[in-house]
This record gives sequence, structure tokens and C-alpha cells, in this order.
Amino acid sequence: MSKYLFQASYTVEGLQSLKKVKASSRNAAVAKAAKAIGGKLDALYYVLGDDDILAIVDMPDHASAAAFSLAVSTTGVCRNIRTTPLLDVHEMDKALKKSAVGFRGPGQ
Repeated sequence: MSKYLFQASYTVEGLQSLKKVKASSRNAAVAKAAKAIGGKLDALYYVLGDDDILAIVDMPDHASAAAFSLAVSTTGVCRNIRTTPLLDVHEMDKALKKSAVGFRGPGQ
């Protein structure tokens, strides 16, 4: 499975609902949604700044990650949802090895 970072901001309605159900309840809800798509929640954090919440989730593939993002988006309680595939150090080492293809930039 691959890891994905999901970042989002709550809408006004989402924040009003969050006040009622408490932040701690979202961990179980996010974990359940991820599991339903074949994934697993690694971590859920509330953050300060442009985003309100972020999750690190294991997903079987890009389509599953997209499905998770769509499931959250269609509730209308979050906006500006961004999905970022995460590479561990071993995957990055593989990418570095494969990158030796002799590509030259303009004027090099």
C-alpha cells in the first residue's frame, strides 16, 4: 500500500458541526471511511494555518485515494482538499536510481 497526505479546510458548516461532535470523534469516522475503501488511517492531525486538518492514510492505489477525497468532498464540510502521494526513503532511492537516463536541460 502507498501513503497519501490529505489536507483540507473546514467550511463554516463543518466547523459548526465539529463543535457539536468534538474533534476526537473524527478519528473514528476518518478511519472507518478509509477502511471502507481498502485503506488504513495512519494519523489525523488538526493544524494551524491555511489548513485545518490533515490525515496520513495508506491506500491501495491512486483510484482509492481519489475515492477517499471524493467521499470527503461530497459531504460539503471540507474545502480545498489536496491529496499528495508520499514516498518513503526506499521509494525515493529507487526513483533516484531510475532517474539516471541522461536527460540534459536546455543549454547544458
